[in-house]
Amino acid sequence: MALARLGRSLSVRARHQGHRREVPSTTEPRSRSGPDGRPAPSGQPAEPADYGALNAVYLTLFAGVLAATSRRAGSESAIPQREIVPLGVATFALSKVVAREKIGTWVREPFVEQDAEHNPEQPRGRGVRHAVGELMTCTRCIGAWAALALVALRLLSPPAGRIATTVLATSGVNDFLQTAFRLATERANAAAS
Repeated sequence: MALARLGRSLSVRARHQGHRREVPSTTEPRSRSGPDGRPAPSGQPAEPADYGALNAVYLTLFAGVLAATSRRAGSESAIPQREIVPLGVATFALSKVVAREKIGTWVREPFVEQDAEHNPEQPRGRGVRHAVGELMTCTRCIGAWAALALVALRLLSPPAGRIATTVLATSGVNDFLQTAFRLATERANAAAS
C-alpha cells in the first residue's frame, strides 16, 4: 500500500515537473522524420507515459531493494539514524557529479545536448530519451536515484556502502567548504577595494 502511494506521488511529481519546464526548440530531434520518412508527430517532447516508464523503473528497483533486504534478519540490515546525514551529503555529491560535473558528461551525453556555448545542457530527442535527459539535468531529480543506489548499496553490502558513503560525503563537505572559501575570498577582496 505504501509502495503504491509512493508510486502515485512520484508519477504526479514527474508529470508536474515535465510540464512546468519550458523546453526550447533547440531540443527538438535533429531529424524531424519518423522511421518511415514521414514527419514525426508534433507535441510535447515527452508525454506522461514516458515519465511513467521512468517511475516504473524506479519503483521496480525500489521494490527489488525492499525484497532483497526483507529477507535479511536482524539489525545488520537496518541503517542507524546517525548515518542519514552522511547518506544525504553523499547523495548530494553523487547527484551533482552525474548532473553537473564534467566527469559525468559520459553518462549525460546520450540524453542531453549543449544548445550553445556556455548554455546549460538541454534534454535531447523525444519520448523516454527526452524524459531521461530531463532527469539527467536536474540534481534534485537524479538525487532520488542516487539515494536509492546508495541506500541499496549500504543495505546489501554494508562495508561497501559505508565506504562509498564516506567518500562521497567527504566530497560533498569539500564542495561546501570550497564554496564558503570562495565566497569569503570574494567578500574580502570586495571590501579591500
